[in-house]
Amino acid sequence: MQRILEAARALDGVLELAPTEGSGFPELAWGDHFFYYAPDGRVPQREQPYATIVTKDYPDDTRSGLDPQGRWRLNVHVGAAAFTELLGREPGLPEESYDCTVPDAFFPHPVYGALGWIAVVDPGERTASEAIGLVRRAHEAARRRADRRAATGDR
Repeated sequence: MQRILEAARALDGVLELAPTEGSGFPELAWGDHFFYYAPDGRVPQREQPYATIVTKDYPDDTRSGLDPQGRWRLNVHVGAAAFTELLGREPGLPEESYDCTVPDAFFPHPVYGALGWIAVVDPGERTASEAIGLVRRAHEAARRRADRRAATGDR
């Protein structure tokens, strides 16, 4: 996880939310990481994170079996084209055919795959470098969206 965190934290204009006990965020989010493009240091009001690292199952997202200590999952919004390039199919098709527990393998996000999100449990030798590249691309896409909103006054 450290390699992914270091790469994400090095991006220009990144804002990382990493909730912990006493941070004011819900206990469910403690230990997880949420990445935004926010050069002003403020969480964008009309933008979701472009990448997340989750360290546990969420009530509506249990297919990756993240509750055992040490398991975690990187989630990245890659969009339809990159999703299709990476997985060989378009987003929006049924996701049940993927084993979301297998480490070091890309798959559609179990909940948001139809929206162009991919996921990988415990990125390792096969996926870590590509995963870092996907985080960088997602960051750049978020930067371009922010620039467009700023140019039109739509914040």
